[in-house]
Amino acid sequence: METIYYASFNSPFLGKVFVASTERGVCMVDFLKTEKTFLKELRGSFPGRVIKNDRKNRNVLSQLKKYLNGELRRFDCKLDLNGTRFQKKVWSALEEIPYGQTWSYKEIAQVIGHPRAFRAVGNANGQNPIPLIVPCHRVVESNGGLGGFGHGVKVKKKLLDFEKTHGF
Repeated sequence: METIYYASFNSPFLGKVFVASTERGVCMVDFLKTEKTFLKELRGSFPGRVIKNDRKNRNVLSQLKKYLNGELRRFDCKLDLNGTRFQKKVWSALEEIPYGQTWSYKEIAQVIGHPRAFRAVGNANGQNPIPLIVPCHRVVESNGGLGGFGHGVKVKKKLLDFEKTHGF
């Protein structure tokens, strides 16, 4: 049985930020939730023993704190992404979106070689288990609209504005 290690920290920007990782890498990031809700979702997605352990998550915690202070533009922690082949292609493309910039769902669909699959890209984007690190908030509608975001469009706008303010 696999062990999942989780940790959290308080961010004035996003409230309590939670991370979870396996021996292979970060498997979940979430925020604006209670610890009870986070743990319920974690256990529902990753069967195994769940242990609170800041030390096992030290690197990702440090990077997330730096990102939320405007000091980090790109994450370099190991990831343990569980999803379909299509989802993984979308998530990989999201990591290529430069800090402070946006791409449309349509552009992502084209990048991954499925130019008509922009709705499927939106669905995969919404299933991203590692927001912030895999920057799903940087994907917008072709017409300039914000589109959706699992933590709400206000939070998405806040993240985009934050990156524009802290960009180079």
